Amino acid sequence: MSIVRPARRTLIAAGLGVLAAGAAAPVAVAAPASTAPAPALTPLRLDGPTGPEHVGAVQLHLVDLARKDPWTDSGQPRELMATLHYPAHGTRGHAMLPWLSEGAARAVKDTYPGKLDGYAMPMTHSADTAPVARHGRRPVLLYSPGFGSDRSFNTLVVEDLVSWGYVVVTVDHPHDSGEVEFPGGRVQTRTVVGRDKDEMRKAVAVRADDLRFVLDCLAVLDRGGNPDAERRRLPHGLRGTLDLGRVGAFGHSLGGASSAALMYQDRRVRAGIDLDGTLWGPVVTGGLDRPFLLMDTADHDGLQKDPAWTEFWKHLGGWHRCLRLADAQHLSFTDVVALSPQLKGGFPQVGTIPAARAVAAVRATVRAFFDLHLLGRADAGHLLEGASRRYPEVGFVA
Repeated sequence: MSIVRPARRTLIAAGLGVLAAGAAAPVAVAAPASTAPAPALTPLRLDGPTGPEHVGAVQLHLVDLARKDPWTDSGQPRELMATLHYPAHGTRGHAMLPWLSEGAARAVKDTYPGKLDGYAMPMTHSADTAPVARHGRRPVLLYSPGFGSDRSFNTLVVEDLVSWGYVVVTVDHPHDSGEVEFPGGRVQTRTVVGRDKDEMRKAVAVRADDLRFVLDCLAVLDRGGNPDAERRRLPHGLRGTLDLGRVGAFGHSLGGASSAALMYQDRRVRAGIDLDGTLWGPVVTGGLDRPFLLMDTADHDGLQKDPAWTEFWKHLGGWHRCLRLADAQHLSFTDVVALSPQLKGGFPQVGTIPAARAVAAVRATVRAFFDLHLLGRADAGHLLEGASRRYPEVGFVA
């Protein structure tokens, strides 16, 4: 979930701790046997979405038979986990999905022994396989997480977008994402270290291919097919609800770079956002001719300190803006900013911006951008000029 900058080689692994690049992975420490009853866990929580629609979700195991996994020598096809979030007709009788699956949650706790002891991971506000709300076709957004992070780590923004009418598909990228749990309980943790530029360029290229494959799978879903590898049950009413003529992409850190790379390769994607991520690959010099938003922090100051951003900026031919989140740091764009105050000692990289203000500002900015460029709502552009009294934390850079 980290940003890799030429001047600073620090990686925020899984958004839940800071590891120096190339450092040895933490070793899980087994708890001593005890006959005493386990203490009650303190539940962590995430606020619900603000829009009028219910949120449904279905998890998908997607296997790309046309590609071998580029991170292993096994010769096995590339496989992904994704969650499709959609406006639901109702949620009654459907359980809410956990923020992290059971195996992924254990892996996170094992990676950071002691840090999360005593806490229960939050639940989402996404109802598992709830029936789809049938109100025409919905614009579709793809979300890619940061390096070492999980697809659920921007649930606050994702669920809010869905509550206002979007379909959002979040994607894990095994080996450079954090904890990816597959059906049956198999968990793939991060194996990509991210030591050098070549590895990061490869990661972005792999992710762009992953996202293109997901788009292909969405076309299958919209036709009434089932691309899930286990053919698990899909939500009722999903067929014919995805507007694949109005597709956007966004991501945090490496996920933002991957969104730009996807747009460079695939014209099905009409607009994109990079939340505080250094850019990699041919898009840096090739640029884009469609709307793209960069959003950073004063710490990053991308257009002044990040050579990839300054070069990319010169080659943008479509609508483009650079905005800044005041008093923020790298993880202020993710759920970590909301979880940190609930934990003893908190987490680094969340800045001094109050959590509620960070969440509200990022939610509003991302939605305003896609409302403007996918829905044609001209009134959404006010915030994108850094001129909103309601969200003074969002400043205009260029």
